[in-house]
Amino acid sequence: MSGHSKWSTIRHKKGALDARRGKLFSKLARLIMTAARHGGGDPSMNLPLRYAIDKAKAANVPKDTIERAIKKGTGELEGASLEEILYEGYAPGGVALMLEILTDNRNRTASEIRKIIETRGGSLGSTGCVAWMFQTKGLFMIDVSKVSEDRLMEIALDAGAEDLKTEGESFQVTCEPSAFEDLKNALAEAGLETDLAEIQRVSSQTVTVEGARAKQVLDLISQLEDHDDIQNVYSNFDIDDSVMQELLAESP
Repeated sequence: MSGHSKWSTIRHKKGALDARRGKLFSKLARLIMTAARHGGGDPSMNLPLRYAIDKAKAANVPKDTIERAIKKGTGELEGASLEEILYEGYAPGGVALMLEILTDNRNRTASEIRKIIETRGGSLGSTGCVAWMFQTKGLFMIDVSKVSEDRLMEIALDAGAEDLKTEGESFQVTCEPSAFEDLKNALAEAGLETDLAEIQRVSSQTVTVEGARAKQVLDLISQLEDHDDIQNVYSNFDIDDSVMQELLAESP
């Protein structure tokens, strides 16, 4: 697994996203609006919308904000026309980057993102330059203190999981996107709290970074995640957990 998922889990545990809550709400509202625009406003018939709503609820997005976003997506309320874009590139050290973007101004977004990446030692790449190493998977992270590996294996495999690994202080469970809801429900019914439950682009290979290079990579990732138009950042860096925690503690 790339270190990006571990980085997300550590930030979640430490509440590092709290200061960005307003920005996060806005991003999730855009995600809901786009899902509703493509598949309609009924989450029982629109899996991407149901996933977006679940993600928003997990982040404590207010119910009326969710409802307004759905109505904007279906055209019941006026809303901005958003374009979906996928950017690929590299962070320092040859670390792969994939950026999922929703924007109402492609040229502005491209200029801003290029500046963020290039001023921090990375580069944008051509379409397909890194996409080949990423697969879309359901990903769950569960603290090892919450359940035994044998018990988790039993629950997860019965619900359609593909793999279970131990990553530091967490179990990592992966599945095909089609099994995500069933696995999520099975874990909830078993009373298991997840530190991370998302459909992500998971890399098949990793690039290890250390020292000053690790700090440079994580600074770039943080800046990209903070950009209004970037919905998700995926990468294949691998950084020791203790180093990630130290760098997170140093960040504002």
